[in-house]
Amino acid sequence: MNEDPRKDKRNWIEEIEIAGDQLVVRVRELIKQGNVRRLIIRNSEGHILLEIPLTAGLAVGGVTTVIAPILVALGAMAALIANFKVEVVRKSDDDDDGDDV
Repeated sequence: MNEDPRKDKRNWIEEIEIAGDQLVVRVRELIKQGNVRRLIIRNSEGHILLEIPLTAGLAVGGVTTVIAPILVALGAMAALIANFKVEVVRKSDDDDDGDDV
């Protein structure tokens, strides 16, 4: 099931333009923030190069270990491509579980 996060009120999307040499550093920062559900990396023409789903609730150390091979691939892409667009799908801060009584 491929959900469009644009239609989900619990998530919001931020688009960031990043120079190739800053891609890996910025992706690591985004992963550590914890409220990121998915990263979509596009080239300057808008074609998807890589989509990284991040499971909410994983420990930061665990996510970094699992994502390490992807970061290596990002480094290789960054050496070849000058600019990227990173679409960041975030979990909304006011995302409640329906516990209001």
